[in-house]
Amino acid sequence: MTHDRPLVGITLMLGFCILAPVGDAVAKILGQTIPIGQLVTVRFAVQAIVLVPLVVLTGRIWRMRGRVLWLTFFRTVLHILGIGAMVTALKYLPLADAIAIAFVMPFMMLILARYVLNEEVGNRRIIACAVGFAGTLLVVQPSFAEVGWPALLPVFVAANFALFMLVTRQIAKDTDPIGLQAVSGVMALGIMLPLIWLFQDGEIAQLTMVKPTGFELVLLLSIGLLGTFAHLLMTWSLRYAPSATLAPMQYLEIPFAAVLGFFIFGDWPNPLAAVGILIIMAAGLYVVMRERAIARQSPVAIQPAE
Repeated sequence: MTHDRPLVGITLMLGFCILAPVGDAVAKILGQTIPIGQLVTVRFAVQAIVLVPLVVLTGRIWRMRGRVLWLTFFRTVLHILGIGAMVTALKYLPLADAIAIAFVMPFMMLILARYVLNEEVGNRRIIACAVGFAGTLLVVQPSFAEVGWPALLPVFVAANFALFMLVTRQIAKDTDPIGLQAVSGVMALGIMLPLIWLFQDGEIAQLTMVKPTGFELVLLLSIGLLGTFAHLLMTWSLRYAPSATLAPMQYLEIPFAAVLGFFIFGDWPNPLAAVGILIIMAAGLYVVMRERAIARQSPVAIQPAE
């Protein structure tokens, strides 16, 4: 059992919030010339090549059974879908816009909690969700007018990542983070390689393979390393702190992405999108702070035995 250590968890999540936009920026560059299937496959191949020997040499536990094994497989599928959708979105959208739209995640979770799971969600948080959605529309609107349906892909990424975080939290304290990422890398290769072999005739262009240039090869390897290390930090953070504590940190991805987008691609959110991004951040942070305030007011729950 690992006891919560919030400061450690917050520091690790900060590292994730810095590295994740850097990885997205590299993916945006590669997405213009490298098929998505190849990019995803190489990204997980690097993860497996780096971590499997480390697991073996350090004697870490990475064998999984039952519930943990199936949740890890589900998490891996979510990870593949999330990367594929985000890379596709980044081909069309500015970096900051794509990441900001994806931050409808906390609003979606609250709405589902109230209307699907029948959990108690106060009117003030529902209003904050409505404001956050309005901010998302301000970001989506100019992008949708320009590129059409790909502007909505970050919304799918948001739903995907919400599930990904939930599953990760469910298994984070029962698995070694490095072992978990090693198993995920192997599982992802087991999914992607048969798909690429099956469609190698070019029937689905994004599942074909092309020969990368030297620069593209370096970027492909770097995206694997960035993705591997970033998600290790995220997994470690959830091991030391609950997602409610870490949620505010994730909004730092948006300003980091805006700075990277400006310096690498010359992109800067237009005035309407910039207002939308600020609204999303303000509404999201209000929801997080409100959740924490309610948690402090609630009677102390009896902790289950572990």
